[in-house]
Amino acid sequence: MKNRVIDCVLDVCPIPLIKAKLNYKKLTSGESVTIVTDHSCSCQNIKDAFSKMKASISIEEEMGIWYITITKE
Repeated sequence: MKNRVIDCVLDVCPIPLIKAKLNYKKLTSGESVTIVTDHSCSCQNIKDAFSKMKASISIEEEMGIWYITITKE
């Protein structure tokens, strides 16, 4: 299983969402992409965008940085 990490710190919305979608398309089942962002609004934007896809999302926050991991099922 492979995990891509995409640094989106200092990228404003909707750039983290766009990067998430572009990288998600490259994944195969079981792989994941982690978006690293300093914009809390990206968490909800990404959750909303991926809610209808076959993906699981986990979000962790550490000192104002969010790690949004999207795994393709």
